[in-house]
Amino acid sequence: MAALGFIAAGNLFAAESPAGPERFVKRAQRLYLEARERHAQQPGDPAAGVRLGKACFDRAEFATNDTERAALAVEGINVCRQVIERDAASAAAHLFLGLNLGQLARTKTLGALRLVGEMESEFKRAIALDPAVEYGGPDRYLGQLYQQAPGWPTSIGSRSRARQHLARACELSPDFPDNRLALLEALMDWNDRRNFPKEARLYLELLPASRGKYSGENWAAAWAEWDQRWQKLAAYLAKLEGGKN
Repeated sequence: MAALGFIAAGNLFAAESPAGPERFVKRAQRLYLEARERHAQQPGDPAAGVRLGKACFDRAEFATNDTERAALAVEGINVCRQVIERDAASAAAHLFLGLNLGQLARTKTLGALRLVGEMESEFKRAIALDPAVEYGGPDRYLGQLYQQAPGWPTSIGSRSRARQHLARACELSPDFPDNRLALLEALMDWNDRRNFPKEARLYLELLPASRGKYSGENWAAAWAEWDQRWQKLAAYLAKLEGGKN
């Protein structure tokens, strides 16, 4: 799963989201169309709805313009809300509702901050229902939201809450790269020179096992993104270690 990439400095929801290698785009499109077909055949099946909600979010990661991203986000939002109407205890539906709200927020210059509160509520609900869903996804995404959103009184940003939830995601799924990368990115953003090297070394220690566990075509796009994110973190680590000499 891609990182919570819809929050960036300057324009809160103007994130980096490259179109990616063509094969990743084609795969995301294929899975999206397959999920739409299954949902059309089984509109009352919560699992089919969640699958489509996830596919909408994943496909929107490769959107090349706001119109395309917004359309996918709205579709994902609607289907997740339909699932929740039938099964309010679906942690995955709440999680992907929050994520698709984030995709929609990326398309808005005005009004994006209004969606942050809805995202927070959905991630919190997912945590209450099943914090382990999507490898600690609810805590991971909520932590990123707290880390990247403006603080009070503008919005909900909070360093302490971000640290709490990002650490919790790492506890829930220690070897899942996205969890540790999200924590490292927060530590780098805060210029936490004491904790960053320790967490970076732990990430590198776990990396070989993680590559073996999360392998194959299903994870190829994720690894392309994770490795790209690590390059920035590695440069920061080298800077910190170089400063000790």
